Amino acid sequence: MIDRLKELFRSWLFRQKIESGTIVLSQRRIFIIPTRRGFALAFVLVLMLVGDINYNLSLGYVLTFLLAMMAIMSMLHTFRNLAQLEIRAVRADAVFSGETAQFLLHFNNSSALARYQLCLTAQASGQTPLCFDVPALRDSGIAFPLPATRRGWLALGELKLHTEFPLGLFYAWSYLHFDTRCMVYPKPLPDAPLPFGTRPDGAGKHNIAGDDDFGGLRNYVAGDALPRIAWKAFARGRGLQVKQFITQAGEELWLDIAETPDQNEEAKLARMARWVLDAEAQGLRYGLRLPDGEMPPENGGAHRDECLRRIALFNLPQQAQP
Repeated sequence: MIDRLKELFRSWLFRQKIESGTIVLSQRRIFIIPTRRGFALAFVLVLMLVGDINYNLSLGYVLTFLLAMMAIMSMLHTFRNLAQLEIRAVRADAVFSGETAQFLLHFNNSSALARYQLCLTAQASGQTPLCFDVPALRDSGIAFPLPATRRGWLALGELKLHTEFPLGLFYAWSYLHFDTRCMVYPKPLPDAPLPFGTRPDGAGKHNIAGDDDFGGLRNYVAGDALPRIAWKAFARGRGLQVKQFITQAGEELWLDIAETPDQNEEAKLARMARWVLDAEAQGLRYGLRLPDGEMPPENGGAHRDECLRRIALFNLPQQAQP
């Protein structure tokens, strides 16, 4: 009950909305408190001051106030280590479940002072803080790792940027909550044979006339386009010949979740992810059939990513999608 009340109080006191674009750490966004070392130093300074007053030690006063001034300057440097930093979330490439997503954040330090010992942690996970420095007058890219444990959208969530630089006497922090998300595909099965395609073997490729790759020369026929005449061959005395081009066409293949032999839905989706990867690697033209719709046969990186995206979001609650 007490922990719940503490969490509610923290959420009320440090409430932050989800933001996009660039965040500037102004003084309203930075919080600072003494650390345990800071409280210990304050206690020692009080004892020293009591001793100085009791024994009327002039040099003791000098040392006590010198240490107190050092602590105050340390507080200013700790605050300044975060102040006016500009932070923006750039992107996060899609990953497979079980991998680690890398959210790219840019820290722009427009001042002439370098920022040292900055640490970034995710509020929702207990992972080790990511610590780094930001040089003066530089825009530094930091890849923040976040484990991807299940398929669907993975939100970056709330981050805490904190520092104890330079002496560890004060702890300054600020909360960051970007609207950045990462697509997490199902973890594909290690090995899953492709279903049969339009030919008995369900695989293979054949060449058709096209414009992609050079396919050789043939004799000139009236009506052929002049730009396709092989002038170098004509100069060598081989007569008029025309360049031929071909396109490699893959067999058409339908990837249907109804054809998967697995009983568990997640296992079916893992098999579908493996089929998509293998079909793309073999250059096949493949389509996708799911109960909520289908994609016509095609190939290429964009088609592969869209198929994997539909598989990743299949049968997820609507609120899990952006």
